[in-house]
Amino acid sequence: MSGGVPAAKSVGQRITDELKEFLVLAAYLYVCFTALAYLKAAILQAHGIAFAPFGFAAVKALICAKFMSVGHALHMGERYKKRALIWPTLYRSFVFLMLLLVLSAMEEIITGIIHRQTLTESISNFGGGTLDQLVATSIVVLLILIPFFAFRTLGEIVGEDNLVRIFFYGRASPDNA
Repeated sequence: MSGGVPAAKSVGQRITDELKEFLVLAAYLYVCFTALAYLKAAILQAHGIAFAPFGFAAVKALICAKFMSVGHALHMGERYKKRALIWPTLYRSFVFLMLLLVLSAMEEIITGIIHRQTLTESISNFGGGTLDQLVATSIVVLLILIPFFAFRTLGEIVGEDNLVRIFFYGRASPDNA
């Protein structure tokens, strides 16, 4: 093809790329959510309370990864792309935090309807059950999203393949140190 314009990706290649991206995101979220669940379990165990929601971390990671994939497909958070990397990173992180909060609230409401709960009963479990827990959870999720979007935004600039190579493969040097 002339002019250096890459050929359009086939439908199969786009599906493969999106599935790979979804799995990487789900794995990242799973590691983060499992670490948080383990911390919570350790704190509660110190107070004599048994708590082991590690399966919950896997399910929540898959659900949040799906929500984020939908947001990405809708081109959410793509403002400020021409500015310094910090701005699109923070903007995307906040936009996707809001998306996760809204869709998680809807998930709680739908789950409540299925279990024949009132709207108030359904929402009472959202974010941990108290305003303090919701704020704390939101801050932690924001701190999880910032490195993810920093990596993604940097990949858009230097090229995703280059970024993966830089992070995961050795660098050639004159002295092979």
